[in-house]
Order: sequence, then C-alpha cells, then structure tokens
Amino acid sequence: MFKDSAHSEEMAQELREVIGHAQKLIEATAGEIDDRTRAARAVLEERLAVAKVKCGEIEGHLRNRMQDADKVIREKPYYAIGGSFVIGLLLGWLMGRK
Repeated sequence: MFKDSAHSEEMAQELREVIGHAQKLIEATAGEIDDRTRAARAVLEERLAVAKVKCGEIEGHLRNRMQDADKVIREKPYYAIGGSFVIGLLLGWLMGRK
C-alpha cells in the first residue's frame, strides 16, 4: 500500500537509540549510593517510560496519517497532481522574485 520514507525511519531509529542509551545509563548507575544519583536515576526512569509511550503513540499516529494521505491520493490522483502543480507554481513565483 505505502512505504515509509527513509527519513522517518532514520528518525525513529535515532529516537530508539537515544532511549536505549538512556536505559544503559540507568543500568550503569544502579549500584550508586549517592542520594542525588538515586533521585536523578528515578527521574530519568520516569521520563524514559513516558518517552517510550509517547514514541509509540506518535509512530502509530503518523503511520495512520500516512495511510490516510495515501488513500486520498489513490482515490483522487488528479487532485494530488493539481495541488502539486499549484504549489510548484507558487514556489517558482516566490523564488523567481528579486
């Protein structure tokens, strides 16, 4: 039906890597006794859990929006072509102005 763009997949992979690095940081500080380290670790764990949930929600929402856009373009291809043409004309006109 549609294919995810390489750019969005790269961004999702980078976000997963950041979450993975944060998880490793939490694991590395597990043996620390300092109160400030414990407090920072607890806050990081909480925020990491929230980030994982939001990341999943955003990916699902974006995937649904991409499917909706793909469906509209397949149902009305001439509208998509016409809209692209008009946008191209406007951009050309704006860039051509001195």
